Amino acid sequence: MSQKYMNDISVILFAPSGFDRAAQGVAGEGRRLADAFGGRLHAVILGTPDQASANAIAAIANDITVIDDPRLADYQPELYLQALTQVLRPLAPRAVLMSNDTYSQELAPRLAHRLGGSAVGDAVEIRPSDQTLSVRRSVYGGKAEAIIELKRSPAVVWLRARALAPATPRADDLAAVSRAECQLSITNQLHLVERVVAATGETRLEDARVIVSGGRGIGGPEPFRDLEAVAALLSGQVAASRAACDSGWVPPSLQVGQTGKKVAPGLYLAVAIHGASQHLAGISDAKVIAAINIDPDAPIFKHCTFGIVEDYRKVIPLLRERLASAQR
Repeated sequence: MSQKYMNDISVILFAPSGFDRAAQGVAGEGRRLADAFGGRLHAVILGTPDQASANAIAAIANDITVIDDPRLADYQPELYLQALTQVLRPLAPRAVLMSNDTYSQELAPRLAHRLGGSAVGDAVEIRPSDQTLSVRRSVYGGKAEAIIELKRSPAVVWLRARALAPATPRADDLAAVSRAECQLSITNQLHLVERVVAATGETRLEDARVIVSGGRGIGGPEPFRDLEAVAALLSGQVAASRAACDSGWVPPSLQVGQTGKKVAPGLYLAVAIHGASQHLAGISDAKVIAAINIDPDAPIFKHCTFGIVEDYRKVIPLLRERLASAQR
């Protein structure tokens, strides 16, 4: 007998991340889709959320299911899949939304298979229709866009949630919270040997509102100290292109691009970055891109809002001085 799917939308949230920018974006997209279909929004949380996060989610969702089994304290893909499948199958949602973190990228296609649905990733927009969902995503390193129609429910989609607007909280009618008890069988269990936490500053790069990024044209590791100073004056974060990271000037955790992190800041300042398509794919969701490059034909100038054709070594000290004087 075929599964009858509802018009409800489920969003998957990970408690350790809190109700951060990504969680707000995926919940906001879920709220809009649920309203478009005339359905309800279910939030499924892996782990125990802090009280502030729980209150924020309850003001957006209609129902919340918390899965806080101690066996899920460390990421175990097989156990996570078992838990999510047991919770989502009886809900029979039209779509399951996840953000673009490493866990979601691994879980989404496998979860879709277990639920008998379809999966797609790296979505920047979801368009509802009567019987299907259409997903817009970038392809060929951001040079083109594809519209993918998902005909099998549930549609399991991980999306660039940080680029999406959060939902407006409701003043009353908070979501009811229930706790799920899942039957988990441990087979081929992974064992966490070591956890390494990279230094990322006060704000994660993906959540930064301002990013000052350096490329190959920086010439070495020392100039990144000047970029760090500018970023600090703007309450932002420092990032880099793949060329700068491959050269060992900054750690790989700061890499932005197709093979690095995809960011969506309000301002992205590209310093001595040529603007290869792979890098542009990682900053396509930035609200404003400003560029400083000595090459007037650099591709970055075709994609920026503001551009300065000049040696960055003449511009950055002046910018740093102006910003510092403005804060005195």
